[in-house]
Amino acid sequence: MRTTDRTHEKRIARALFAAGLTTFASMYSAQALLPSLSAAFGATPAHAALAVSLTTGCLALAILPVSALSSRVGRTRVMVWSAVAAAALGLLLPLCPSLQTLLAVRAVQGVALAGVPAVAMAYLAEEIGAAGLGAAMGVYVAGTSVGGLAGRLIPAFALQLSSWRWAEAVIAVAAAGCTLWFVRDLPASRGFVARPSGWRTVAADLVAQVRHRGLLALFGLAFLLMGGFVSVYNFLGYRLTRAPFDLPAGLVGAVFVLYLAGTVTSTLAGRLADRRGPHRVLIGSIALMAAGLVLSIPDWLPTILVGLLLYTAGFFAAHTVASAWVGTLAENRGAAASLYLFAYYLGSALVGGSAGIAYAAGGWSGLACGVGGLLVVAAALLAILATHTRAVSSPAPTR
Repeated sequence: MRTTDRTHEKRIARALFAAGLTTFASMYSAQALLPSLSAAFGATPAHAALAVSLTTGCLALAILPVSALSSRVGRTRVMVWSAVAAAALGLLLPLCPSLQTLLAVRAVQGVALAGVPAVAMAYLAEEIGAAGLGAAMGVYVAGTSVGGLAGRLIPAFALQLSSWRWAEAVIAVAAAGCTLWFVRDLPASRGFVARPSGWRTVAADLVAQVRHRGLLALFGLAFLLMGGFVSVYNFLGYRLTRAPFDLPAGLVGAVFVLYLAGTVTSTLAGRLADRRGPHRVLIGSIALMAAGLVLSIPDWLPTILVGLLLYTAGFFAAHTVASAWVGTLAENRGAAASLYLFAYYLGSALVGGSAGIAYAAGGWSGLACGVGGLLVVAAALLAILATHTRAVSSPAPTR
């Protein structure tokens, strides 16, 4: 590879890291504030959790049309529009007078946020060679994990000094700064070719991806794993701020430092999958998530922390490998990437929102059982995916 190509790819990686930072800091800025929102507005945990679920749900609904738009007007243009609009809406959140208003702004912000995740995978697949795609995807996912960490940790610590409004304001300003970094560093596309097709063609492209059994299994994995992951972190704060732990909100926010495990494993998993194959890495990632979930059940803080560390590390490794595998299997990478992310964020909205029912009925044990069931189904889908991949790669018998 020429030096100019390496420089271009490094610049892409830096820009997409910043994109992951601003997008996911904004997306999950409300998660650490859920107990505070419940207290401020007299809302139940399930009602307050809509501040996360509505954002990811609206993002999921916007993924497909935004992805189609990027095929017409360009990947970089859509990502820039998205990041700027989402940052501007984030600055309005501290001014919301009621929970209903806050939920409405969060829903619109979810639509605005869709541009970066809808386009980033396709952009990387078009701009980065196949040999380095896993590593580049790992850098982007590392940015999303650091952004998710910042979006939770910064507001949680700010709560120690002031109200949820100031906490939200601090993270909104930080996200705006990361947006400026992203817009400044993002290079123009080199591999993009406009596809000004009609909506019927777009729909046909999407249907073609769903008919691909391997891709369909990966979409299912995205729905299940993300749904379980958001469920765990949505209700973690409620568990730790109540008996028998009774931890202050700022200290509970420190638990989100465990997101750094995802930053490390996302990069390592991408490189390992490039060398050893994605299937093996996915098996290990799901097993790691299951082990972490089991360790989180006892009411003993050390095992909870170790369990969350393993669960988080396994999730980000699985997401990195699965998302890169979509780009490898798909002929229409833009359509496949948008469907993967549609399933990913739909899982966050539907499973993450409905998990409040399991938590209300059975506490953390009930929630863990539900998430464990999702992992069992995910393992079954992975087995189907392995069977399909072997069948496709096997040479046809000769007569």
